[in-house]
Amino acid sequence: MSSPPSPAPLVRSLSRLGTGARGPAAFVAAILGAAGGAPRCQAGEGGRGGGEKKPAEWGSATLLLPPPLPPPSFSSSSGPSRALRPAQSGARTSGGATAAPPAGAARCPAPLCAAMPPSCCPGMLPSLPAAAACLLVAALLCGGAEAARVNKHKPWIETTYHGIVTENDNTVLLDPPLIALDKDAPLRFAESFEVTVTKEGEICGFKIHGQNVPFEAVVVDKSTGEGIIRSKEKLDCELQKDYTFTIQAYDCGKGPDGANAKKSHKATVHIQVNDVNEYAPVFKEKSYKATAIEGKRYDNILKVEAVDADCSPQFSQICSYEIVTPDVPFAIDKDGYIKNTEKLNYGKEHQYKLTVTAYDCGKKRAAEDVLVKISVKPTCKPGWQGWSKRIEYEPGTGSLALFPGMRLETCDEPITSVEATVELETNHIGKGCDRDTYSEKSIHRLCGAASGTVELLPPPSSAANWTIGLPTDNGHDSDQVFEFNGTQAVKIPDGVVTVNLKEPFMISVWMRHGPGTKEKETILCNSDKTDMNRHHYTLYVHNCRLVFLFRQDPSEGKTYKPAEFHWKLNEVCDKEWHHYVLNVEFPAVTLYVDGVSYDPFPVTEDYPLHPSKIETQLVVGACWQGGELHMAQFFRGNLAGLMIRSGKLENKKVIDCLYTCKEGLDLQMADGTGKGVKIHMNPSQSTVSIEGDDIDRVDKAMQHISYLNSRQFPTPGIRRLKITTDVKCFNEDACVSIPSVEGYVMVLQPEEPKISLSGINHFARSASEFESSEGVALFPELRIISTITREVEPEGDGDEDPTVQESLVSEEIMHNLDTCEVTVLGEELNQEQESLEIDMTRLQQKGIEMSSSNLGMIITGVDTMASYEEVLHLIHYRNWHTVSLFDRKFKLVCSELNGRYVSNEFKVEVNVIHTANPVEHANHIAAQPQFVHPVHHTFVDLSGHNLANPHPFSVVPSTATVVIVVCVSFLVFMIILGVFRIRAAHQRTMRDQDTGKENEMDWDDSALTITVNPMETYEDQHSSEEEEEEEEEESEEGEEDDITSAESESSEEEEGEQEEDQQNVNRQQQLEWDDSTLSY
Repeated sequence: MSSPPSPAPLVRSLSRLGTGARGPAAFVAAILGAAGGAPRCQAGEGGRGGGEKKPAEWGSATLLLPPPLPPPSFSSSSGPSRALRPAQSGARTSGGATAAPPAGAARCPAPLCAAMPPSCCPGMLPSLPAAAACLLVAALLCGGAEAARVNKHKPWIETTYHGIVTENDNTVLLDPPLIALDKDAPLRFAESFEVTVTKEGEICGFKIHGQNVPFEAVVVDKSTGEGIIRSKEKLDCELQKDYTFTIQAYDCGKGPDGANAKKSHKATVHIQVNDVNEYAPVFKEKSYKATAIEGKRYDNILKVEAVDADCSPQFSQICSYEIVTPDVPFAIDKDGYIKNTEKLNYGKEHQYKLTVTAYDCGKKRAAEDVLVKISVKPTCKPGWQGWSKRIEYEPGTGSLALFPGMRLETCDEPITSVEATVELETNHIGKGCDRDTYSEKSIHRLCGAASGTVELLPPPSSAANWTIGLPTDNGHDSDQVFEFNGTQAVKIPDGVVTVNLKEPFMISVWMRHGPGTKEKETILCNSDKTDMNRHHYTLYVHNCRLVFLFRQDPSEGKTYKPAEFHWKLNEVCDKEWHHYVLNVEFPAVTLYVDGVSYDPFPVTEDYPLHPSKIETQLVVGACWQGGELHMAQFFRGNLAGLMIRSGKLENKKVIDCLYTCKEGLDLQMADGTGKGVKIHMNPSQSTVSIEGDDIDRVDKAMQHISYLNSRQFPTPGIRRLKITTDVKCFNEDACVSIPSVEGYVMVLQPEEPKISLSGINHFARSASEFESSEGVALFPELRIISTITREVEPEGDGDEDPTVQESLVSEEIMHNLDTCEVTVLGEELNQEQESLEIDMTRLQQKGIEMSSSNLGMIITGVDTMASYEEVLHLIHYRNWHTVSLFDRKFKLVCSELNGRYVSNEFKVEVNVIHTANPVEHANHIAAQPQFVHPVHHTFVDLSGHNLANPHPFSVVPSTATVVIVVCVSFLVFMIILGVFRIRAAHQRTMRDQDTGKENEMDWDDSALTITVNPMETYEDQHSSEEEEEEEEEESEEGEEDDITSAESESSEEEEGEQEEDQQNVNRQQQLEWDDSTLSY
């Protein structure tokens, strides 16, 4: 044990420090140092020993005390030192009771005593200096503790804090740390000297100010003022990324006046919520589509885009994309742009399917990959798309859209305007297009032209045979066209045309003419028949000029007058069909070409012709040179429908009707769809032009263009289509070129009608009727019907294929007729004793014309079948010398569309019945034998007299009236007898059925063998007995000269009875009944 220190240092320290030294702590330290040791107060939890050694703080002075002295070892019985023992609260005596401190001793608080070194409080001082130092320290410490109980200072914290918290954690990392300081806190005297902290120096808590702040502040150490901030609930960065609020610290003491604890100032806290990579990238679209043109390299074809729901840039940004599909000629960049790595080939692959994924910056892959379809488009070629080259048109279906799906591809060129022209080429059809193929005369009447028109080039017929030698278009599907090759011409018979040159007249013609030669080519010429070569009027072509020469009659004097009228026209030599109408109303002459009028230029004047009595000759295709008696100035080309009419002028409406086609283009636009486009159509409706600056509107207009053919039976064949397009661009030098489009409309063959003529085709009349003023009606009960055969779909679900008869059905249709021709069979009509007549008044009322000759009669004009029936009923045959006449035969044929559809040949045979005494009611039995003209017919001949459909007026040719009557009477008697016997046998059979079962089916063969067989033989030859009986009764009660066909047949049978005897014997053996084979 070392010796105690000397008191001299303590005295010096006290004298040196004085009361004004650096405070009690320095003073105490000096004392303790002088006493030989300075205890180190050890600051532990709550200011007590056992913790980390820290310097003791007292105000601003810090004192490091030396280690404490060992405790003294003196006993309690030492008297001198008992007075120096420090007063201890709770010290016990030897008897176990607590010794009370001496009176007048100062009390030191237990915490302060506990903070003193052990050399002071627990034991006796080893020496006087040490004891004095302890007493002095105790006094100073006790006095200082009493002073520290006053809460004079506020806690102090930083003004701003910044914190970070992760969204899946609740602890906030603050910078700087959360520590509150208070000047009221105690001083730690030494390393092992434990100081008890007072409530006034402790930090009791932190308070957060703000609304809906999901954080709380917690005190970790009250003495040191340390604290933490943590979240009260789970944070979500995606909902809120940062928070800002204020915080305040407060201590545990009270103020001098006993008020609340002291609070620090408010500090601002900024807390940022750190993100966690919890979401995967998601693509905005379910799939992507794009189109790439073959042979082209793209910087980007399309862009895919993905998004990430995380809040931080690190995890919410998409850092890369990747094409998962291997071996594809495409690449993708970090921004999602896809491009091709090589030129695409449409022939190699039409479409590519790629799988693409995305990664965020945290390397998290997309939840679902996306599908990308890239279609390869052939190299873009500007032009029309979506059209069909062949378009089928079914007759009778109305308007047909030609380009319902057409659109214009411009390859993204900057187009400013588009002009498209659609042309319908029909030059090869008929005379330039599909028109009604009636005769030109009938067409004039349909168009409202006045009557009196003469057709100079009619179809060859018996009544107009001058065109027989000309080559014609024999295809009846179109018009009648005549070809002139430069060596052919026809003379018009005298009397066909009578033109009064002093009155207006009209010439119309269809012409197709090429460039030709430089010589004159005459279309129509009226010149002197003999002696001279004067041309009275002529229409000719010369050097692509159409010239009309008109020399007037010299009755008005010998002065110059207009004589030649010239028209320079491209249509004359373009090898296309054109319609020409020449209206002559001297001195004015007007020409219409395809409905457009032209005035002549120049006009040449000349003298009128000299008076002459020479007859004129009208020629088509050349000009007759009367002085040389030969043809000249031949025409080379095609002519059709050459008409001339005197005294009338054609108005414009009629001319347009003659020229208008029955087929053409049509454009019907709904309201509003035609805005923004200009539409132009030519008069013939063969060309349509559409112009606009909006490609979509032009496309819609093109889609509404249609083809229409209004004919009931259109001409089948091809109609070519051509589309030409002109586009304009902003940069005219680099504007695209749209190629032409060519296609065709195929007009299908219409259902061909079958025109059927039926009626009485064999009858006889008395001679008096033929000789009467009215004559005999040739077609009294004529019927005209027309049918077409259609193929229909079989009904039901049967597996059996229908037969031809089951799949075809006939339908009756109504249409017009334009010609019916009655032709005499055999010898021509003798105009001196016979003729064909018709009521002309009723004929003219219907507007139908008639021409007749020795060969028959021709009725022309477009009208219904019913009207033609009425007209044909009016035709009568007269013969006023019937003595040598026994029969006459005629043939009737009707046609439609200028012979395109022809009926059957309906033949009629009429017989003349000669009587001895022609009275009102002739007695057939009293006929004289000299009128009998036996006619021998075989059995086959008898079957051809239409016995299946007998008529009251039907007869067979015979004049042996008496023989016929006798034979028929006998035959009727035999028929009645046979029928009676058959009925009697049948009644007996019925009675046998009631008497017994065994005999109910027995026949009485004796009666049948004798009576029935002859009757059955005759019945097989001549239909039924009942019909013949009725005919006999009608014959006996009918008119005086009518005899039934059954009677005539019986007469022939009588006349040829020698041939039939053997036949009857054979048939009798065949018709005998063998009752052994009959059973029911």
